[in-house]
Amino acid sequence: MARLFTSVKIVIELSTVDVMKTNTQSKTTKNKNQDKLYSQPREAISSFVFDESVVKVFEDMIGRSVPGYATLLSMFPVLTHVFIQPDSRCYDLGCSLGAATLAIQQGIKVEGVEIIALDNSLAMVEKCQTLTSEHKSQAKVSVKLADICESEITNASLVVMNFTMQFVQKEAREPLINKIYSGLNTGGAFVLSEKIKCSNSREQDRLTALHHDFKKANGYSDLEISQKRSALENVLIAETVEQHVYRLKQAGFSEVLVWFQCFNFVSFLAIK
Repeated sequence: MARLFTSVKIVIELSTVDVMKTNTQSKTTKNKNQDKLYSQPREAISSFVFDESVVKVFEDMIGRSVPGYATLLSMFPVLTHVFIQPDSRCYDLGCSLGAATLAIQQGIKVEGVEIIALDNSLAMVEKCQTLTSEHKSQAKVSVKLADICESEITNASLVVMNFTMQFVQKEAREPLINKIYSGLNTGGAFVLSEKIKCSNSREQDRLTALHHDFKKANGYSDLEISQKRSALENVLIAETVEQHVYRLKQAGFSEVLVWFQCFNFVSFLAIK
């Protein structure tokens, strides 16, 4: 095991992935791309959309909104090193700016691997194509505009959905996971990272409060937190850990475990 960890350089080299700052830095850094989308009162809150305005501030937004995000990404090279197979594919479903893709690249040490990054936001895809093209990789990277629910998955040894399933319609989640399972090679892995909810209301209130405190510590105001939450209502549909595990096991995964959690953000590892 020691040999495994010394053989993987766990360093995220790109600003796209290196999104977490200290609280002091978040408050004092004057960044033209700082997330201020909900800083002013709005008469009506429209549903959240991954449009050009979000793309411009997405790096800052996700780093200040998702606790543990940088740590989660920094482990992707390890997971990739363990599960990637020669002459196979990796899929980054809902790739946004490509942070997971860029992290996966660092763990690939075998030949013949292709990374396929998919997203249904044109603004995200265009930016992701620019960012990924700037960095050399042992693996071929293809970034495509696509609906992940309609896309084919074949010859996969690793599939990643990093905070994407929560935006998929609930009735489409089971068919999507079944398709992922079918497209994975034996021994392949599916990494599913999600914001979760708790069946226990007291636990839910506690985790929600901690999450809001995290966002405040990173410079978000009560107004921003409230308006963003309204925008995400009926757009981001969270489920419980038990619901996710049940669905993964029903699909046929032989091993399902929570390998990472920070407050109400969880990542599952499912192995075929």
